[in-house]
Amino acid sequence: MLSNFKGQARHGWEKVSPSMGFGMSRPQQQQPHPSQPQDGVPMGVPSQTAKRTLAGSSASPNPAVPGHPVNLSFNVPFNCNLPGPDKDDVLYSSMGAFQKWIHPDGASAEETPNHALPVHTRNVENLRSLCKQMSEGSGERLHATVTSSKPKPVPGMQRGPLTAPVTNVCISGDAEVVHKMRARILNETPITLRCETIDIDRDTVFPPGHDGARADILNHMDDIADKTKADIFMLEAKSRRKDSESASFNAAMEKSMDKRLQIHVYGDLESSENAKTRLLIMIDQILQRQVDSIRLELSLHSLISGRHRRNIKMIESATGTAIYFPPMFPQVFGYVPPGSVPLRGRDEIIITGEGMDNILQAKKRLHDLVLSTKTFVKDVQITTSKVDYILLDRLDKIRRIIEANGSYVLLPPLGNHSGILRVQATDILNVERTVREIMGLAGQFYSASWWVTHPDAAQRQPTPSDIRAMLPDICINSGAEITFEKLNFHINGSDDSVKAAMSIINTLPFVKKAQSTLRVKVELANEHKEFVSGKKNGKINKIMSQSNVQIVFDGFNEYNFYIDVRGAQYEATKNGLDLVELEMPASISFHVPDQYHKRIIGIGGQHIQRIMKKYSVFVKFSNAMDRGGIGKDDDDIKVDNVICRTPARNADNLELVKQEIMDMVEKVDAEFVSEHVPVDRLYHRELIARMPEIEDLEKKWNCKITFPGTEQASDIITVSGPEYQVPQAVDEFLGMVPETHEIEFPTSEELSTYLRSEEFRLDRVQKLRDQYVVEVSLHEPRPDRQGDKDVMVEKLVLSFTRNNAGGLKDAIDFLLLPFLARGLGANNVKGAIPRPKSDSFEDNMPYFESKLLQRAEPPVTESPTRASFVEEGSSRSLFDKLRKPGSMSSFSSFIDRRRKNGTNSPGSLFMHASSNASKASLVSMESRDSGYRNPWNDSGIDLDHDGNGVNGGAGVHASNHGNGWATATAGLTPGDATPRYDAKARDADGALKEPNGTPSAPALSPAEAVVAAASAPTTAEPAVDVDTAAETADEPTSTSTSSGYPAPSAPTH
Repeated sequence: MLSNFKGQARHGWEKVSPSMGFGMSRPQQQQPHPSQPQDGVPMGVPSQTAKRTLAGSSASPNPAVPGHPVNLSFNVPFNCNLPGPDKDDVLYSSMGAFQKWIHPDGASAEETPNHALPVHTRNVENLRSLCKQMSEGSGERLHATVTSSKPKPVPGMQRGPLTAPVTNVCISGDAEVVHKMRARILNETPITLRCETIDIDRDTVFPPGHDGARADILNHMDDIADKTKADIFMLEAKSRRKDSESASFNAAMEKSMDKRLQIHVYGDLESSENAKTRLLIMIDQILQRQVDSIRLELSLHSLISGRHRRNIKMIESATGTAIYFPPMFPQVFGYVPPGSVPLRGRDEIIITGEGMDNILQAKKRLHDLVLSTKTFVKDVQITTSKVDYILLDRLDKIRRIIEANGSYVLLPPLGNHSGILRVQATDILNVERTVREIMGLAGQFYSASWWVTHPDAAQRQPTPSDIRAMLPDICINSGAEITFEKLNFHINGSDDSVKAAMSIINTLPFVKKAQSTLRVKVELANEHKEFVSGKKNGKINKIMSQSNVQIVFDGFNEYNFYIDVRGAQYEATKNGLDLVELEMPASISFHVPDQYHKRIIGIGGQHIQRIMKKYSVFVKFSNAMDRGGIGKDDDDIKVDNVICRTPARNADNLELVKQEIMDMVEKVDAEFVSEHVPVDRLYHRELIARMPEIEDLEKKWNCKITFPGTEQASDIITVSGPEYQVPQAVDEFLGMVPETHEIEFPTSEELSTYLRSEEFRLDRVQKLRDQYVVEVSLHEPRPDRQGDKDVMVEKLVLSFTRNNAGGLKDAIDFLLLPFLARGLGANNVKGAIPRPKSDSFEDNMPYFESKLLQRAEPPVTESPTRASFVEEGSSRSLFDKLRKPGSMSSFSSFIDRRRKNGTNSPGSLFMHASSNASKASLVSMESRDSGYRNPWNDSGIDLDHDGNGVNGGAGVHASNHGNGWATATAGLTPGDATPRYDAKARDADGALKEPNGTPSAPALSPAEAVVAAASAPTTAEPAVDVDTAAETADEPTSTSTSSGYPAPSAPTH
């Protein structure tokens, strides 16, 4: 009694008597901590006596009573959609791999589905043999059947295309034996099949001048495949494949990366990881690097790595080494390929470097990290039935949680029915973050029970054979796992699958005509209890009275509680569950720099209160002290510090609230986004060695550059930061990445003389360097045979940085002009980039504005502003001139030029406007004053604000925007511009016009508009401090604006 009382006091549970007379809340059960042994109970095992014996209320949703026969049906999660390589691309395959992963002769890959591959069909057959062996070896005490079929659509359940068949196992027998057999099946079946990819330079495998591939490489790959039992393929480079789109512009941009061969490693989770690491080490050894290893406790690996592996990248940068960590979750899946030999210890870290001194230095730094690491450990209880679903469906999410928090989670083996997780990290804050995020994953899975209490005597009851046919059908079509005993169904799985299974069970004849009791258990964080129940439990009482269900809040652990929905009819229970789900919290979190919090909250919270009332959304801010103090990782990694929460029925408003909050943040600190940049993974080492430069770049642009783990062999580098800063950061970062492009063509005596002349060096090479930032080097000519004649071939190598790669085609065209004049045929140039296919449409669609594509000149009258940018004697389009070809900063440099031409230009107003002007008004200025816009603008502002007077009744309309430039539109003939609806004609500054087309109020200049916006009186809000004045002035009209350039909007009709 005392313990129950303390549980109520600590967790704030209150006893409620709703209108239906059921107690809505029960005290949390007191489970002993797993690290505190009790009398007769071994450490780490929760005491069974501490659990309540109330029927159906134990922590496990489907308690199996020993000695009772049960029927268990579950789907085996084969990765049947995993495709094999294309037969025509295979250059090498390990022993037996080709027969397993390639469709048999006569079966085309296009017509034959992936699940028909020999490897997938063999896995299903092996499962059938295993189940048959288990049934025959049990002496009739166990019966296991395997069913494979394609799922059918279930009303109300949304899933992807149902193409691959689902394999189900139904086991009948004693409860304890049945669950042991389930664990055995999952651990003896390759359910984690995947494909890992490694890129390798073609010259490494096929050395120039060497006949065929290097035998030592192929022999080593055979040895790796033999020991790990993984299937290894070497595939042709993308640029040489039959389906290659090498003629497209994008393919030309990434041509250097497409030249690499690909190694595909097929296997289960652990064997494919080990084979992949061995192949990476093989490549390092080919590159003349030394190899050594160090053993460290597995649970410390992610702790010493730091958040997002920052510490490891610093060690690699300082020592010039590559550090390969072992798989993070060994032995979670029990499957081991027959005959495989472990190639490394489960806690062995492999290090490669230029010399042993580098490796010893890296070892010492790792050792120092271990000595300086403090660990905090916590054991937490989780619903036992949900552990397997998290392992099978959310393991990648667990890995991301661990990497983000620099923590480690000790997971129980699959099918172990252990409800204890051990979490450790370098500080308590990261332990708590990790636990809470994992507990949030548990809430994505439901458990339900359906008791048939009074079967209809006139209805035939299901026989054992009926049950073994019925349960697989339900599981395959819903995706849930079902236990059936004594006319009772116990259902577990994801939220959608549990609800789908209940809808199917409701159609069964012997269930439909019987009296039943239904219960669904939903898991939710304790902090959301009052959010869901409402004041004085008003929300829950209303749902219970509307739906005729009982709802009980049942305590589970210190993080989560259960919402228990019970009813006597399926429709009532379903309706009650739907209503509860609508009251459950939907949330969104994002980062806003701490210095803006006061401005957004306002004096006495008036700003944020207004937003919360307007959208019915709760908003919470946390600063650096709330997140664990200043000086921690928050300085390096921008964590989400604003959370918006609202009932799920109101979830659409979350984005609106986020947008309104982000509108109060300066552009340089705007919403954080991530961009993925592909760079050859071997060049990552060169970039990491320049870590001080990268850190300066990060500080300059307020961005974060994250390199992938070495053992991932990924090319992708992630640049994250404010959405306006990331493009500049990517551009500068790519300026550190060199690229080369080769051009070959048959030469003549005249052409060879010109290539080595001073004229070529000054007229072409120097101009390419100055105008296109491309260096040209000339190689010695070599003889080659083309067709039936021998020719001499010249080779030019163009060197540039990746941020200038977009101008490569222009540079090549400029370089080849004098060659073509000297008799070189355009079709004889190997390495020339064809014109992008998309350009063929530019003349047909001039109204689709894009800042990324060159386009035809618009058919409107030239604007006076265009003369400011036209170079003498040039007829190129504006976008040809304003960009350094391919430069990502070209548009911003154009804006800079406008700013230099005059401080009152629209560009300068847009870039350096007062914070008192809303972004909507500034975008509007940009859209109407830019001389290169078409009548259909892309600013997202209503077109009737543009003020070109097409339907205004006047032949000529002119307005002065206060910057000395008058914009005039001559009388247009039909077809010159797209007509627009003009119900309330306005001039360019937003003032209503009289019927004769004259403004009813004098137009304001952009500068005056900014001042007017700042000084506009407000009646909705009391006086606030200077920081919030800008937002207060705009609040009545700026709720729907977006940060940055809004999406294009079509004209109103």
